[in-house]
Amino acid sequence: MASLVRPLQSALSRSTSNGPEEGKNEDVVQSTSIQAQADGVGELSFDEYTQGGLGRHLGIVSTAFLIVGRIIGTGIFSTPSSIVEGVGSVGASLMLWVLGLFLSAAGLCVWLEFGCMIPRSGGEKVYLEAVYRRPKQLITVVFAVQAIALGFTASGCIIFASNIVVAADREASEWEERGIAIVVIVFVTLLHTFLPKLGVRGMNFITTVKIITLLFIVVTGWVVLSGRVHRVQDPHASFRNAFAGSVHSGNVYATALFKVLNSYAGWSNAAYVLNEVKNPVHTLKIAGPLGLLICGVLYLLANVAYFSAATPQEIANSGSTVAAYFMLKVFGKAAQRALSVLVAISALGNVMSITFAQARVNQELAKEGVIPFPRFWASNWPFGSPSAGLLLHFIPSFIVIVAIPFGDAYDFILDLEGYPSSVINFLVVLGLFYLRWAEPKIPRPFKVWWPIAAFFMAAQAFQLIAPFLRPPGGKGDTSLPYSLYAVVGIGVLVAAVVYWAVWYRLLPWIGKYKLVPQHEKLNDGTTVVVYKRVPRT
Repeated sequence: MASLVRPLQSALSRSTSNGPEEGKNEDVVQSTSIQAQADGVGELSFDEYTQGGLGRHLGIVSTAFLIVGRIIGTGIFSTPSSIVEGVGSVGASLMLWVLGLFLSAAGLCVWLEFGCMIPRSGGEKVYLEAVYRRPKQLITVVFAVQAIALGFTASGCIIFASNIVVAADREASEWEERGIAIVVIVFVTLLHTFLPKLGVRGMNFITTVKIITLLFIVVTGWVVLSGRVHRVQDPHASFRNAFAGSVHSGNVYATALFKVLNSYAGWSNAAYVLNEVKNPVHTLKIAGPLGLLICGVLYLLANVAYFSAATPQEIANSGSTVAAYFMLKVFGKAAQRALSVLVAISALGNVMSITFAQARVNQELAKEGVIPFPRFWASNWPFGSPSAGLLLHFIPSFIVIVAIPFGDAYDFILDLEGYPSSVINFLVVLGLFYLRWAEPKIPRPFKVWWPIAAFFMAAQAFQLIAPFLRPPGGKGDTSLPYSLYAVVGIGVLVAAVVYWAVWYRLLPWIGKYKLVPQHEKLNDGTTVVVYKRVPRT
């Protein structure tokens, strides 16, 4: 890996020789992009990876909104009730939300170091490839199986459907809600495919609506705390002896922390689309912290607002979305239904943001040639959007919406989605420490303080172990065995390793051939790796 240092240093010297106008926007990108061109960081050069597509059209505001739009989904409107029900007190609940923010910020700093060093779309895929280069293609295949098989966005579609039904004040069958969810995923996929720039503007608009909605809840909470809302008799009741009733079980706190972190999920969203970000290093260093800070402040203040209107016991037993219950307590039934519309819009924006980013990840994987029929899946036809990548995201989302019954099975699928992601996150931060040791001279436009990275690494390790800790009564949040989702998640990753071993090692050995990568340029300008079978000599 020492071969990386000299190319990077020479690139740095070339970049600083640019004129002042050009250098202001491009010197950092040129000095760091050579990292992606070095042998072992994927098969394609930096220029080949960034060719084709829509070009660099996302500025600081759009990039920050891409992060905010992904983070603010439906978690903050519903999750606080299940968290306080689990941990037993307002104080413990709020501490978890603060811890979740710190952990997310630590993770963001790790991703910023990698993203500024390798300013290319793909996120974890690229960072893992930069570190785990041997055996060749193993880490890419493992990430690809996890990202494609578990990268669905069915939950947001279902939540949109259920809130629209509540807003309409009617009962709907399970299949009616599924039908609405199918319409959502079809609409979002078609929008991002045929009108990609309109899709970006739509995401920005919905993100603005989300921020305004949370601000309204926060300000309303302040008014409640002032004692001016007569519907709420004692707005300070929840905050007296705030830690009374806290439970003492590691599994309960781990499960609650999973839910908090899921509500913060999305701080890495910009890393997946850096090929489309203007001046990506500069933009990422501003938009990443800005997006997470906006969400963190709003989340903490919204929790305070919820507990100003109801006690922890009332919220835990409300049986409805906590934000909707808040509106019911403060304003009445009509306001509760109105908020359901806003939560549905928030869920739609979340689906749009996830779909936008995940399609780019799928396309980057296709460019590597690790997906069957890579020419098709890597295509930007017909309008410059990653249309095939969008289709590849649509398929598992559609299957989960249609085939998985509501209830425990559906909750299990959502839990399963998160565990392999924790494994990937652990490998990324472990790789950061390894790269610091192996290549200390690589230019790093952003460098995270190592205790912060260690804090994030320890948290990921805890999340990998915690699902196996026995909860009170031996029962998790579904009727299924409490650690089953973790076991199945590990099974998915093991299956990816087996697939790699069969396709890249066993079959070539049996067939007496080797897989040789060849670079092919598609008609839309995209470069893709295609593996050819060449007889062994």
